[in-house]
Order: sequence, then C-alpha cells, then structure tokens
Amino acid sequence: MLTETSPRGGCRAVLLALTLLLAGCHTGDPAPRAPRLPPRHAGFDYQIGGAYPPPAGVRVVTRDRADSPAPGLYNVCYVNAFQVQPQERADWPADLLLRDRAGRVVVDEDWDEPLLDIGTPGKRERVARRVDRWIDGCADRGYDAVEPDNYDSYTRSRDLLTPADATAYMRLLTGHAHARRLAVGQKNTPELAGERERAGLDFAVAEECGQYDECGTYARAYDDRVLDIEYTDTGLGKAVAGWGSRLSIVRRDLGVSTPGEAGYVRRTG
Repeated sequence: MLTETSPRGGCRAVLLALTLLLAGCHTGDPAPRAPRLPPRHAGFDYQIGGAYPPPAGVRVVTRDRADSPAPGLYNVCYVNAFQVQPQERADWPADLLLRDRAGRVVVDEDWDEPLLDIGTPGKRERVARRVDRWIDGCADRGYDAVEPDNYDSYTRSRDLLTPADATAYMRLLTGHAHARRLAVGQKNTPELAGERERAGLDFAVAEECGQYDECGTYARAYDDRVLDIEYTDTGLGKAVAGWGSRLSIVRRDLGVSTPGEAGYVRRTG
C-alpha cells in the first residue's frame, strides 16, 4: 500500500496535481474573441449627420453613437472622444476642459468644440471613463467598431497637449473597446500612423486623404484597411485614381447630410 510519505506516493500526488491543473486549463472561460475588422475595398457610406437606408453595394457604414447600426452591414460607431460637442459642454466637469495659462477654455474654433484635457495620467483616466460609457453604448447597440474623432486635437491645443498625450489616451480607449470586442479606427492624424501598435488601433478613417495625398500613409500602416471620405470632386478623383482598387472611398458633402436635405452629396466615382 502506498502512503502519502512514500516516494511512489509522492509521485502519484504530483501527477494528480498536474492532471488537475491541466484539466483546469480546459474548463475555464474561452479566450475573448478578437474584434472583427472591416473588409478591405468595400462599398462605404459615412452617415454621421443622420442615419438613412444604405445605398446598394454598401458593406460598411459609419453612424453617430446616438443612431442604431444598419442591419447586416459592418457598422462603425462615431464618438467625439477628444473634444466636446457644444450642446454637451455643461455635462463635463469644468476641470476636464483644457484651459490656457489665463484659465480660458481652449476651443476648436472651426466647430466651437472645447478640447478635453488629457495632459496628465489622472485626467486621461477620468476622461476615458466617461467616453468608455459611450463605447459601451456602441457595443450594446451591436456596432462592430468605434471611431474616436479628433485624435489630432493636440495640434489645436496651443502646445498644451502633445502627441504622446494623445497616444496614451487613445490606448486607454482601445483597451476598453477591445474588451467589448469592438475594433477601433484611427481618425485622421497621419503623423501618428506609425504609433498604431502603441495606440492599439486596427484600421483608419481618413478625411480627404486623396485631396491631401495622405492615402498611402494610412494604407501602409493599416494594410489597406482604410475608410476614406472626400468632400470635393477633386479629392474624390485623386483618391479613386490612386487608390480606388484598394481602399473604401466615398464622396460626401461637408455637412454629411441625409437624402432629401439641401446639399446632400454621395458619390463613389
């Protein structure tokens, strides 16, 4: 008879422990699924100004976080993650709005949007916790990906924010989005395309990369997983001529209007 103190009994105990450990490796929760990435060179529509039935041939659509995704398509959820919509300014704590040395809120004058203060680790964490709730909403609605807008807001910060601040903050957002099985698109900011792995980004959403000869930068960084929106016929022509067989390209009006509204434009060639 083997005892717990005998050499053979000790070996049996070790084998039993290893067996239980290996069995435990197979009985735990499965590894989380990786986010699904957008298809390359797919029909695309940019609907952040209001949702409407996608035109024939569209496989990828971007909509505002307040709208529902389009059934059966790859859906990207637009979130203004680095600046504050004018109507939401009062919803943010005053100390999370970026202020200049005189204490005045720094505003993106083109859109009347205050910049968020992501200049310290503590403030980045606080801002990210609030934006993460919007990302959760995108996931709960059934979106496949999220587009955090204004990654380049540091360029409008009067040198109060840096590219490193933007990348560190983006990393917080992508970590949370990936945990919710959402892919994350880099919005504009070609100068930070080389930081895609550090930031945890999966694809690109580029405005006017044809117009400004930037499509190649995004295409190289993201292996052609690029959604391009052009706002002029010239830009559309350049994008299609250079990248029409590789990227997802659409021409929209600057107001991203819905069909029937004055100024609505949508073309692909």
